[in-house]
Amino acid sequence: MSSPVPQLTWFLARRSGRRGLHSQLLSAGAAAVGALILLVLTAAYFGSDARAHATAWRTPLPDRHGTAVQTLGTTYLGDRPITVVTLAQLPGRSATPAPPGFTGFPKPGQVYVSPALSDLLHRTPANRLADRFPKVSSYGTIGEAGLAAPEELVAVVGKTASDPAVSGTAEPLGIFGQFSGQTERAVISGFDGSSVSLFTSADKPAVSIGVAIVAVPVIVLAAAAGRLGTARREQRLAALRLAGATPRQILAMTGLESAVVGAAGALTGALAYCLLLPALAEIPFGIGTWHTGQLWVGLPWLLGIVACVAGLIAVSAMMTLRQVATSPLGVAQQANPRNTRIIRLVLFAAVLLYIYVTTSSGGASERQQLAMLLLFYGGFWLLGPWVVDRLGRITAHFARRPATLLAARRLSDDPRGAWRTVSGLVLAGFVAGFFTVGNVGIDDYRFPGQIAVPTTSTATARAATAEARTLLDAAGVKATVTAGDGDEAILGGTPGVLVHVSGGTARLDTAVTALSNLVPGQLPYTEEYANAENHTFTERLGELGTAALAVSFLVATASAGLTAAANVLDRRRVYALLRLAGTPLRLLDRARFRETVLPLVVLAGGTTGAGVYAAFKVNEMFDSTISTSGAVTLAVCVTVGALAMFAAIGASRPLLRSVTADAAQTAD
Repeated sequence: MSSPVPQLTWFLARRSGRRGLHSQLLSAGAAAVGALILLVLTAAYFGSDARAHATAWRTPLPDRHGTAVQTLGTTYLGDRPITVVTLAQLPGRSATPAPPGFTGFPKPGQVYVSPALSDLLHRTPANRLADRFPKVSSYGTIGEAGLAAPEELVAVVGKTASDPAVSGTAEPLGIFGQFSGQTERAVISGFDGSSVSLFTSADKPAVSIGVAIVAVPVIVLAAAAGRLGTARREQRLAALRLAGATPRQILAMTGLESAVVGAAGALTGALAYCLLLPALAEIPFGIGTWHTGQLWVGLPWLLGIVACVAGLIAVSAMMTLRQVATSPLGVAQQANPRNTRIIRLVLFAAVLLYIYVTTSSGGASERQQLAMLLLFYGGFWLLGPWVVDRLGRITAHFARRPATLLAARRLSDDPRGAWRTVSGLVLAGFVAGFFTVGNVGIDDYRFPGQIAVPTTSTATARAATAEARTLLDAAGVKATVTAGDGDEAILGGTPGVLVHVSGGTARLDTAVTALSNLVPGQLPYTEEYANAENHTFTERLGELGTAALAVSFLVATASAGLTAAANVLDRRRVYALLRLAGTPLRLLDRARFRETVLPLVVLAGGTTGAGVYAAFKVNEMFDSTISTSGAVTLAVCVTVGALAMFAAIGASRPLLRSVTADAAQTAD
């Protein structure tokens, strides 16, 4: 015998009328936004990993019985890094397979460049860039498989095994060459490696932090979608419960309806993600934009996220029906006040104590830090409704205006609903406080106008110094050239040639180009080379903060707008009765806004302060101070976020006017 639940669910959904359709559309909209953002976050996580591993072929695993020699070097045009890979087939060995992005192993004299570098070579004078590479009639092109990003600058040069550039003398010299990961040499037999480029190594850790920060508000939004239209659903199902429906049937009907609505919304979000892939690939991060294929999560992950969002909405909806199952008469009579208990405050205090003790002791692992972040979000999610409830009671006691009194009564009557309206911006306040006030940074090396060319010995440095003067004179660059014994900071403890150039970036680039072949296998470098690791870390952190803020406030705005519209539908009978009693529509609208402003000021202020405190603790780890400009940025972020949320809530004003247009019929 088939269950009547699907047929009855479909019948009630069709008969729910325009109001029921509005609630379903809002729930589907929340599911669509949640699924879209979760897919984008997943794409960024997998894409950053794929982008990093696209550079691993440049530092393959060494093999003393290998078939080729590979060296890795890094040169700079201004502040833009150019990765230079030199390959040479060893004589008498088997053929070496082609690197990713190549149709064959580069032959001696061949030069392959990335499309971005090819464009740069044509736009830049040869004495600033092209003369650093062997002269060829035409450059080969490195395919997408060998590049991390379309804007990446990479050159691959084919050499003979006897060339000094790939001989045993081409080992990394000095601390900047040995430990920065920008200079390597190895005998290889293939291009399978696990070491990724310095310029992509920080991408995945940064994205992981961003996903952990932003995913919780997104999941909260998806869970809130299951609670949209709660009042309408409770009234309808309470009547069925009184008519003889079992609790299991009530739960099954709710879960089925919510899952179908959530799946429809999540599939819409997934479709939007697929359509937006080319646009998403144009968003710069780290070394540049993305190859579209890097951001494709794959069909299993896409369907899995759709299923998770639909399941989350269904579970969230069923969790609201406890009172319907146990006391349907109380629900039907609307006699159940939605009080909160002080246990929420106790649990939140316990979470804060645990976080404080853990951070004070220091040495927390990455997993512990992630766990503390999730605990903080969870603790604040528990505390939020309790604070809203108490805030409503206190405000009602001191209220002097009708709009304030109505707002206070709504806060205490339905604290969970009021909390869901502001929760997105409240949790975004933590992100804003952390990333705007934080000032994590590492002191840079300062070598303005200096160029270093490391050598193997002091004697070699002296001989190279005379040749360097000749090369610079021929290039028309006035510079001071000296032989260093390794005590100079930029040489990093190894002998070499030290050059001081005046005249700006263009002159510096010209000097670097002139000195590129001074010492075979040792590219000249500037302060950009020395600071590459520090700059990569701080730049990724800054980009992470910007992205996390943007996504957090987007989620907050969407959550506020959808929840506000759903609350209007849920309270349409209350609003209609107030209109029949003579309450002006303007006063009802003011009450709605004050119902949002009161908890927003208190709770968002609390999370923002927590974010500032977290930033302060991180700054302590790096011996840094609070950013002085961060206060202004923080004020702007919070103001813009609040205005966007108010605009989203204001968008439901026509809906309020619509549900109270025929107050007598609605109240009845």
